[in-house]
Amino acid sequence: MTKITVLPHPTLCPQGLTFEAEAGESICNALLYHDVFIEHACEQSCACTTCHVVVRKGFNSLEEATEDEEDLLDKAWGLEPQSRLSCQALVADEELVVEIPKYTINHAREENH
Repeated sequence: MTKITVLPHPTLCPQGLTFEAEAGESICNALLYHDVFIEHACEQSCACTTCHVVVRKGFNSLEEATEDEEDLLDKAWGLEPQSRLSCQALVADEELVVEIPKYTINHAREENH
């Protein structure tokens, strides 16, 4: 099991959260399983950027992003060098600290931005 710490997010996880996840599980699924309801508009098919996260610790333990993921990340709000799509980033054996950006680019929810 790998420890994941989610930094506070104003609506999805105001207090922050720490939990454990199985190696090989996507960060997105781990978040959803622990009631952090991160957006995933494409149902985790690597077709949008709504599940974008920034991996503040443990980034190098993750497998490299695919070209498709990299292309999508270029469109993500608040892109940083440690950005990943949480549906594509699989938990490894190193502790992770994850930040969920304040905004997403989700046309279905634009009224919230």
